[in-house]
Amino acid sequence: MQALEHHKGRVMTGMVISDKNDKTIVVRVETLVKHPLLKKYIRRRKKFTAHDPNNECGIGDMVKIIEFRPLSRNKRWHLVSIIEKAV
Repeated sequence: MQALEHHKGRVMTGMVISDKNDKTIVVRVETLVKHPLLKKYIRRRKKFTAHDPNNECGIGDMVKIIEFRPLSRNKRWHLVSIIEKAV
């Protein structure tokens, strides 16, 4: 995993919402965006499919993922580390 730490690409932090597929997790990433007219902050959510080579993540874990080469039709992210395990 240390090779991924120095890899160029976007890094995101999110919560695992699915781990049913083999070596694959679905991560929901939330970002805050300011509305141009109302000046309120809106929570935007997006799902990313990431590669989890050791099947070590579970639902509810906070993880750090990094942009990677395409591994399948939808999988373009790779698990870097687990920040916090679910209770």
